[in-house]
Amino acid sequence: MSNLLDKLNWRYATKKMDATKAVEQEKVDRILEAVRLTATSSGLQPYEVIVVKNKELREAIVPNAWNQAQITDGSHLLVFAAWDNYTEERINHMFDLVNNERGFSNEGWENYRQMLLGAYPKRDAEVNYQHAARQAYIGLGTALIAAAEEGVDSTPMEGFDPAKVDEILGLTERGLRSVVLLPLGYRADDGDWLKGLKKVRRSKEEFITEMN
Repeated sequence: MSNLLDKLNWRYATKKMDATKAVEQEKVDRILEAVRLTATSSGLQPYEVIVVKNKELREAIVPNAWNQAQITDGSHLLVFAAWDNYTEERINHMFDLVNNERGFSNEGWENYRQMLLGAYPKRDAEVNYQHAARQAYIGLGTALIAAAEEGVDSTPMEGFDPAKVDEILGLTERGLRSVVLLPLGYRADDGDWLKGLKKVRRSKEEFITEMN
């Protein structure tokens, strides 16, 4: 754990990436696998991760993301895209997947399925999207930690036009909506005003409340 804390102290939201250095694919694969294995509400995994390596696509996204150069200076752009709604088909797919992978089903699990089917699809689509988007943020947190563990720099980004990114990547027709962006790369030697500055966080006493 001490090594992980060292890695978290090392990481920061990189402002300038070295465009000549690409993240090794095996590192990207391990980061993505960590996200795939992370927790989601009811195990539904209501989001996907779009890995954009194509330079033209990333260049098209930049002007719709406050011209943040990390999107193209990094070698990979992860787009966390949530389901636009919970449907019976999506919920059943995940429950069936669990049953198939485990080789059995039980009454409690099937009762839980019916509970979700009786609740989620009836809700407003925007309510369901917001719930799914919060699950995507759990995946983002895992990606940040996994990237730090791999010695890979990353920059979480909410500053972008989701509708434009959805259009560029063809997400709408897939029933997805972009939530947050995460470029992966390596910090540049020069040009990053944040590099080398002390990491500042609220103290443990101010941040954590213990109720014994």
